[in-house]
Amino acid sequence: MADAAHAPTASEYIVHHLTHLNTTGKAQAKVVDFSVYNLDTIFWSVAMAALTAFLLWRAAKQVHSGVPGRFVGAIESIVEFVHEQARSIVKGDLTYIAPLALVSFVWIFFMNAMDLLPVDLLPELGLLLGIHYQRVVPTADLNATLAMSLVVLASSIYYGIKIKGGGGFVHELFSAPFGSGILLAPFNFLLQLIEYAAKTVSLGMRLFGNMFAGELVFMLIALLGGTATWWLMGLHFLTGLGWAIFHILIITLQAFIFMMLTLVYIGQAHEHH
Repeated sequence: MADAAHAPTASEYIVHHLTHLNTTGKAQAKVVDFSVYNLDTIFWSVAMAALTAFLLWRAAKQVHSGVPGRFVGAIESIVEFVHEQARSIVKGDLTYIAPLALVSFVWIFFMNAMDLLPVDLLPELGLLLGIHYQRVVPTADLNATLAMSLVVLASSIYYGIKIKGGGGFVHELFSAPFGSGILLAPFNFLLQLIEYAAKTVSLGMRLFGNMFAGELVFMLIALLGGTATWWLMGLHFLTGLGWAIFHILIITLQAFIFMMLTLVYIGQAHEHH
């Protein structure tokens, strides 16, 4: 952050808030760079994963034969909802698939919900600890969303091999969608690779794009609060409140979409062509 003698301009403010705390100790121009680790993304994603695990564990410990409390009832409703979605999409054993969908939904929801915190709250607290850069929304980092989509890709390939066998899976790569044949095999394989790549990239980009845009809107609204004009301060409060309320729908919807597409892709791995 700039010091009191030099208040940051709008562009400096936004650039600062879009800069990750990474292993290089300086701003990076690349959006995706596998040689650099965004420490803030790692920290907050792990923190939200721990929160997800704790809440689900806490609910499981409180389950009993009597009438459940509000907390347990809410978690049970989410579990039943996700399990029903999984059962309707995936025609197979849901022992591991339904929990995967549940965790992805709750975890992504909590990561998205970090966007509802005041823009300057955690970065200013970080400054007290000597942390000059910090982005607190893991899903607004393309590295994180693509990593999650790669997990979905690996899961769909795993279940494709598990259900169809190694030979059946490879045979399908070269025989679908145009049919078997030596001449058609290269075209089938190329189209399969394009399909897998398109699913993976679009899954990660969709979540990233929506959350990055939402984060940027909050930053633009925060700039209104840096003025001394009373009507701009009022506009800052009203627009911030309105966008936060609307954003609750966005963060929930994006978590739901990611969960559903995860089920769809794994469900497709169970199907024979």
